[in-house]
Amino acid sequence: MFAIRLSGDESPGTRVLPVDGSGVLAGGDEETAELVRTAEDAGRAGAVQVLPRPLRTPARLLLAGVGAADEGGWRAAGAAVARTASGDEPLDVLLPDRITPAAVRGLAEGLWLGGYRFREAPKPPRSATVTLRTEDATAYAESLETARVTAAATWLARDLTNTPSAVKNPAWFAGQVVAEAATRPGVQVTVRGPEQLAAEGFGGILAVGGGSATPPRLVELAWNPPGATRHVVLVGKGITFDTGGISIKSVDGMKLMRKDMAGAAAVIAATLAAADLNLGVRITALAPLAENAVSGAAFRPGDVITQWDGATTESTNSDAEGRLVLADALGYAVAELNPDVVIDLATLTGANSVALGKRTAALYSQDDGLAGDLAAAGEAAGEQMWRLPLPDDYVQYLDSEIADRHSSPTQGAGSVVAALFLREFLGDRTDRWAHLDMSAPSWAEKDDADLTKGATGWGVRTLLRWLALHGG
Repeated sequence: MFAIRLSGDESPGTRVLPVDGSGVLAGGDEETAELVRTAEDAGRAGAVQVLPRPLRTPARLLLAGVGAADEGGWRAAGAAVARTASGDEPLDVLLPDRITPAAVRGLAEGLWLGGYRFREAPKPPRSATVTLRTEDATAYAESLETARVTAAATWLARDLTNTPSAVKNPAWFAGQVVAEAATRPGVQVTVRGPEQLAAEGFGGILAVGGGSATPPRLVELAWNPPGATRHVVLVGKGITFDTGGISIKSVDGMKLMRKDMAGAAAVIAATLAAADLNLGVRITALAPLAENAVSGAAFRPGDVITQWDGATTESTNSDAEGRLVLADALGYAVAELNPDVVIDLATLTGANSVALGKRTAALYSQDDGLAGDLAAAGEAAGEQMWRLPLPDDYVQYLDSEIADRHSSPTQGAGSVVAALFLREFLGDRTDRWAHLDMSAPSWAEKDDADLTKGATGWGVRTLLRWLALHGG
């Protein structure tokens, strides 16, 4: 990661001068002012103009557009600068007077997130020193530290999701969580293997993972700081690879299925980051992990599965496996952990992207306050979501003649009906639950603002913002 520091002193290296949406330049001289005047959209958030200055100091100027100069504009500017900078050259960013702490947080997050590279990629992550030049460094120290922890957690979620599934089986993922938890005082982790899952009745997780040579796991990660009065349970879908099972996917449909555990990666990373930030809220993250494979031991369409809470599910499509593992985790969370709030994140349906496109997650909740707070946290974090309904008259689509419910009805409204299926396992917590269907925004096809091509780590930043403001 970039080494970002706050200082009142000028540093050597490429100078970065912010330009707001009206074309007002922070610092500079007549030469740079003329470049701003003649460039097209110089102040647009994320636009970068490069001015070479051979034989002069600094040798290069980057004019970075910050748009409305809000947190999102500064985040976009930071990401664009990270991609424009040459190699590991030092950067000297001249912050304007009276810049807000939120804007500094956005800039730092953008620099770190835009500079991300997958840890196993041929090129290492950028490692330049970035100096944020300001007369009052102490005013922004907390914002910078929050940005650092948030970006590091997002990097972790991206790394976990980008890792090829030949490496990333359930046992490997669980091992990564154990290793990360070991470095953080106060964080505890429990890993249930196949024998314990069978003994405790996690039928959905066992069914989905039964066709794979790599058995399933359930990871339970806990942060319980002294004095915490509220308990939040985060549940993330953790399918480490999804063939579709007996209802096999097409080749194109399988290519990116290493991302089918992005929800688990997000809730694990957010919980670890909450401990790093010492947030005063009790958090339990549940990551049901399984590989949905094809074999003689794989579960079949038409099978009846007994979930953790004793309810039965008719599996009508083995490619609707995520809701089966989530149902076990949600039922367990409500009955055994006594949560005040339950939030689940899942790469659950392709219908999400049909309705909302590639950058927006679907939000479901019966609690107007919880839905509004999550949406506001997502907007501040740069992670869009849109609330969709939970119509009670669609519950009939779940009816089965041989079980308590179908797993995958065919009447349409795929994302909505999947959310209604999950709601059936919330017991008396249906009014304190939110579901985020985030399959589409969990992956970026190209670099885009603070996203880099590949896994996005979607949800980590939203969860941390929400936990910091509403968790305690």
